[in-house]
Amino acid sequence: MRRADRLFQIIQILRRGNVTTATQLASELEVSVRTVYRDMQDLMASNVPIEGEAGTGYVLADEYDLPPLMFSRDEVEALTLGARMVTCWGDKHLAQAARDILSKVDAVLPEAQKNTLKTTSLFSMSFQNTEQDKAYMAVLREAMRDQDRTRLLAMNLLVFLNLFYGMLLQGSIVSP
Repeated sequence: MRRADRLFQIIQILRRGNVTTATQLASELEVSVRTVYRDMQDLMASNVPIEGEAGTGYVLADEYDLPPLMFSRDEVEALTLGARMVTCWGDKHLAQAARDILSKVDAVLPEAQKNTLKTTSLFSMSFQNTEQDKAYMAVLREAMRDQDRTRLLAMNLLVFLNLFYGMLLQGSIVSP
């Protein structure tokens, strides 16, 4: 990994918000702790607002904003897989939002990475979700967003009754 890439990667790791030790950084970046100490000194000397010191750990100040340069191949694949899962399992509005996200990502990717987005072999199983299942998901998602406990309890009861009734019809439940 080039040094400039490593410095940007350190910033990305510190963005996670946790106190991160030089040992943790060295392990993730596959470099020596000594290299991390030198890189941290250089970043601090360049006015990157990193708080901490050797032996205690480092954290990036909240107000620091350096936009990410580009998605890695793994990040593109993670976005693609996640969007495909939402498309299969989510309600129609959430599925459309997932497709829109992939379109936006495709618009900003350089040509070399667009191929990863379009040709990744990661797919999601649909589990034959019915339109009724997806409608439940939409109501459930809205209830969770609104923190509506009454609607959440009603949805849980409705799902239980549907499962119970389905098992009763299939003969899985036998009366005494």
